[in-house]
Amino acid sequence: MSRTHPRKFSRSETTRAEAFSDGVFAIAVTLLVLNLADPPHRPGGLGRALLAQWPAYLGYVASFGYVAVIWLNHHQAFVRIRTMDRGLHAANLFLLLTTGLLSFPTAVVADALQADPRGADARVAVALYAGIAAAMCLSWVAFYRQISHRPELLDPDVEDTYVRHGRLRSWAGALAYTAAGLLGVLVAPLLAIAVFVLLPVFYFVTSEGLPRRTVPPDAGHRAVTG
Repeated sequence: MSRTHPRKFSRSETTRAEAFSDGVFAIAVTLLVLNLADPPHRPGGLGRALLAQWPAYLGYVASFGYVAVIWLNHHQAFVRIRTMDRGLHAANLFLLLTTGLLSFPTAVVADALQADPRGADARVAVALYAGIAAAMCLSWVAFYRQISHRPELLDPDVEDTYVRHGRLRSWAGALAYTAAGLLGVLVAPLLAIAVFVLLPVFYFVTSEGLPRRTVPPDAGHRAVTG
């Protein structure tokens, strides 16, 4: 009687992973919106109450921008990925894990800053946010590491610099968020918030890759004849 061996994990199409990922991104953004609420106030005090919860608005802008550029970069990645293996599925799930977690430190930062923008709790809160945001960047490092070791998962026409640029951007983000957290703890929490708001701009600008220096076509000719 012949034994049946368990079937190994085979490569799969990207469709289900992309659909599931888009759903997680949509839920993550929805959770961020839930941090914005009608503040308790006395009659005639709505304007002041709304202004008083400014940390919630800053947190929403920072985190929405971060999730937005993650979605954009995720889309850019899957334009280039042809098939997935178990390692790439795991890296993608790690990325989604950190994305879904982002609403938690956003709410903690908003509450702490509203209570005391310079207090000890605000410093702990920005450190928490920075740690989770840096972990999200490291999830991208794992993602790019997997496709660098398995180039057959990519479309044959992918740019030679795509993976290298992606890893550089991911490491840069991890270091920048870590530095922002230290800045918030050691100097002022609001400085860290400013970095949290600005970093998604960097990721948006570089979503198509890092800018490359262009050399004029006749530069080499001038160097030889000049």
